[in-house]
Formats: sequence, C-alpha cells, structure tokens
Amino acid sequence: MIVPDHQAAKRAARELTKRQQLQGFEPSNLHIYQNEKGNPEFWRIRMKHPETGEKFIRPMFWNGRTFKLGEPPASGKKKPLYRLPELIKAPNDSPVFITEGEQKVEALERLGLIATTSGGSSSADGADWTPLQGRTCIVWPDHDPAGRTYADAVATILLALGCDVSAIDPAQIGVREKGDVIDWLADHNQATAADVLALPRVEQWPPKLDEGLPSVELTRADKIQIRPINWVWPGWLALGKIHVLAGAPGTGKTTIALAMAAVITRGGCWPDGTRAQAGDVVIWSGEDSPADTLVPRLKAAGADLERVLFVDTMNDRERKRPFDPAADMPALERKVREHKHARLLILDSIVSVVQGDSHKNAEVRKSMQPLADLAEARSLAVLGISHFSKGTAGRDPTERVTGSLAFAAMARVVMATGKDPNACNQDGWRLLVRTKSNIGPEDGGFRYRLDQTPFETAGQVLNASTVQWGERVIGSARELFNEIEGTDSDQQGEVRGAVEWLRDTLKAGPTQTKQLRELAKEAGFAWRTVQRAMHKAGAESRKPGFQQPAVWRLKLDSRATIAPSAPSSENGAIGATAEEVAQLVDPFGDDGDSSTDRERFEL
Repeated sequence: MIVPDHQAAKRAARELTKRQQLQGFEPSNLHIYQNEKGNPEFWRIRMKHPETGEKFIRPMFWNGRTFKLGEPPASGKKKPLYRLPELIKAPNDSPVFITEGEQKVEALERLGLIATTSGGSSSADGADWTPLQGRTCIVWPDHDPAGRTYADAVATILLALGCDVSAIDPAQIGVREKGDVIDWLADHNQATAADVLALPRVEQWPPKLDEGLPSVELTRADKIQIRPINWVWPGWLALGKIHVLAGAPGTGKTTIALAMAAVITRGGCWPDGTRAQAGDVVIWSGEDSPADTLVPRLKAAGADLERVLFVDTMNDRERKRPFDPAADMPALERKVREHKHARLLILDSIVSVVQGDSHKNAEVRKSMQPLADLAEARSLAVLGISHFSKGTAGRDPTERVTGSLAFAAMARVVMATGKDPNACNQDGWRLLVRTKSNIGPEDGGFRYRLDQTPFETAGQVLNASTVQWGERVIGSARELFNEIEGTDSDQQGEVRGAVEWLRDTLKAGPTQTKQLRELAKEAGFAWRTVQRAMHKAGAESRKPGFQQPAVWRLKLDSRATIAPSAPSSENGAIGATAEEVAQLVDPFGDDGDSSTDRERFEL
C-alpha cells in the first residue's frame, strides 16, 4: 500500500480538523508513528486552544484511499512505539527515557537523549514494547495521578521484558503538581543531557508511584534461619504441616486417625517402634458422634482422654451454633493458643473446610490457606480425613483423593488406606501407605487390622474398633495398591508364582532371610515380589532370639505375625510393650547385626 508523504498528511490533518479550527483550536504538532522499516502506521494530531488551554488530540490513519480520523483498524498486532526507527538505531547500552506524550520525547531528543512513548496515559497496554527488551529504561512520569498510573503500567510491562527499570520522582526534583518533563526543562533551560542523566532516580521500582497500594516484602535467603522438620511421627506426621488420610469406605480411616491420637496423648510407640512426644489432640468430626463412637474408640486404644479436645459449638454474639470449618478456622486458631501442648488437629472430613465447590482448584486452595496458616502459626500437625473418588482404581492413589487435586497438592504428606479382599476374608489385613510426601520418603507403609477391643466404662464392658498394626511393607503406593486391588495382571501373575514357590521352599523347614533371598534370586523372583507373596503364602518372618537372624517359615496360626497385642495398661496406645517393640521384625530388611537392631527399636 502506497502511503502519502508527511506534507500530504499535514494537509489532511488541517482538512479533518476544520471544525476545531473554527472553534479556536490551533495546530501545534503532527506526530508520526512508524514501523521498524520507517513506514508510517498512523499519525497523532495535536491542537491547543490559546485562550482556554484545552487540548485536542486525535489519531489519524490512511486507509489506502484517504486519511481518516481515529485509530487504524485492528490488525492483530500492537501499535509501534513513538520514534521506533531511532530506538532501533540507538546503541543497546544507551538508556531510554519513557514519557507520557510525544512532545516530551522530542524535548529530550533535542538534548541528544534517547526517548519514546506509547502516547497518552491509557496507551501502555496497546503498544509493542518488545524493542526495549533487556535495555536500561528510565520512566519520567507526569506529576499527576494519570501520570503515575501510566508510569506504573509501563514499568510493569518493562520489568516483564527483563529491562533494568528506574524512575524519576517528579516531586523529588521540584516539578510542580500537574507538571512534566517540559516544565522541568523550562525551569532549567541550561540543562544538558548529562544534567538529565544525573537526576536522582529511584532504583527500586516503584517508588512513590505505588502509594496506597498493597506492598510485598522480600527476605534474603541468608537471613532465614534454617530449621529441620519437626516430626511427630518421623516420615508420617510433622508439626506445622497439613496431611491427608484418604481411602475407600470401610478401611478404617477414622480409626487410624484416632489410633494416632492415642499414641500422642500417651507418648506411646508408633508402628515403626519410635516413641511419640506426649501432647494434646484437637478433633473436629462432622461424621461421627464423640459420645458413642469416637471417645469409645479412643478409650479402647488406650488414649489419655484428658488430653483430647473435641471442637464443639461456636459462641456467636450470645447464641450458639455448630462449628463451621469453612468459616470458623480463625476462631479455632485463637482457641488453640490456650492449649500450648496441642500437637495434632484431626478434621473429619477435610472437604468441610471448603467454601464453595470442592472440585475447583482455586476455591480449594483459597479455603485451605487458613488451615495451613493455623498449622504453621500454632505448630500443629493437621490431619484431614478424605475419601477416594469412585471408579479410580488403578490410578495413582494421590490422584484418587476426592475433590480437587488441590487437596493433595496443599498437603505435605498424603496417606492412603486399602484392603485386600482376599486377605480380609482370612486375616482382615489392610494397608496404610504413604502415597506422597514433600518433606520425606514417599513410599512404604504398614499392614494393619481392625479389631473390636473391649474396655470398661461406668461398670460395664463395651467394645470399640481399634487398630492392630502388622509388619512394615515397602514399595510405591501405586505398586502396593495394584497388588491388593488386582489392577496389574502381570504383577499379580508374578506374585501368584512367588506364592507357590515360597510355600514349596518353606515346606522343607524354616529358612534364614539371607538364604531365602539367594534362593529367590536363583528362582528368578525379585525380593520385593517375595515380600508381597508372604501373607498369601501363609508365611511369616520372626527372630528366634533377640540377637539371632530373622527366619521365614510357614505359619501354624494365620494371626501369628501380628506384632502388637491389644492395648492394656502395660502396653500403651498401639498395643505393644517396649519389650515387644524391641523384638518386632522388619521382614523387608536385610539381616543385620544385633547392634543395628537395638539402635532401631530400643526405647
């Protein structure tokens, strides 16, 4: 397209502004915006009324046949910066001044400086600023609110382009209110380019341009005191963090959470033999009644009930109402301050903390943040109970947590429960696995069984569900769940073969772990596969004596491998005495010397 020259554009501008001229406006300038090749893209007409000082500023473009007032038709690309060809020719290490308006650019150019603009105060977002990428840029705003808005918008764009951005504060250099670059140059008519470059600048953007706006504080990494993770249960529960315990119905999620609570209140032993520091536990449940379900389970598990606190009602302006986790977390945080020894908060279910749609990532994250703040501020381990979504068997257990993936993303540790239909028909064994951890190991777990345990209260004997822990298991959560849910046919075939081999091998008599590993290798079975086959083969691993190596053998009693006994006054919350814990066998570890075993299990 052939574009008329600048003289033709001037004549067109006069013709198109006849009405304004009749009203007393006088032409002051016609600014041309060019592309990188120097071809005109559009012009900006500038006029001023000599008596009122009112300005008339309008764009003008060539449509291929004639000049017209207005912005050129949208073409999918942003408008060029003013004086773009000069910007491209200038050395990359030369600083570029950005002003609001073309006249100020031309005033700085007369001093030999490089300058540009996108036009008026609302033009920043519509311009193509990429020619300034990575360059040193100095923003000189007008001394008025519109100037500050324009400068802030420009700086935001330039910072995203990797520019070194600083600003001249007009108030600091004595520019009057509503003044600008031209006013400063008029007051300093002997100023040179060196004088302008020497003006004080605010190097950390933005300076006073962000008055009244929220600010962000940045902390240098070397000023942050490093601290270790403060574990309640090493690798499983940590103070100041959110945890999620999820699983299918009937796997005993709440019972497991209460078993953890019992361990903490009594300072008892965890399934791996480590001892918990005694503390208080806070529980909110929207699922079960404390009177007939939760407290009986706690008592049967050996919990110190004086250290368990249930979240009850809210006192709200002289009326009581139910506690709402989605709205009342700040009130709970204030109340927890009164209990300095609280170490665990259980929420059943964690979906209840969400205000809005629990399947929307943004709403879940927004609702979970107060919970994360509470955990951090009060140094609490938060354990939220959830469920698996239907029809998700075979997927990564972390992805199966019901609702938005943000539940698992916000949690530092995610645990999952599952049950083997075949095993449950025999010994009732289930599986607790660690399916995700941002702060420690993210695999392995423990077998467990749910039993009805008797306890005495008010002169009568009642029964409540408790957890009886079994041996440690190793492997990823997905592998372990594929095993118990039968979602990996190849893996199941390997396990079935290992079951038959293990039964045949152990029929000859008990075999030490080290020897059995060698035999498994010769038979072509991975040791992990043999470990998974142990229960299905009816085998167990035990130490004949305290300092003797572990031995595998076929069980006479299908329940012989349950390590802990039922809770009692002697053995604490998980049902294992210190002596029993010291002799627990890890069937998945190598045979080691007795000193290693003592270091691991001695209390």
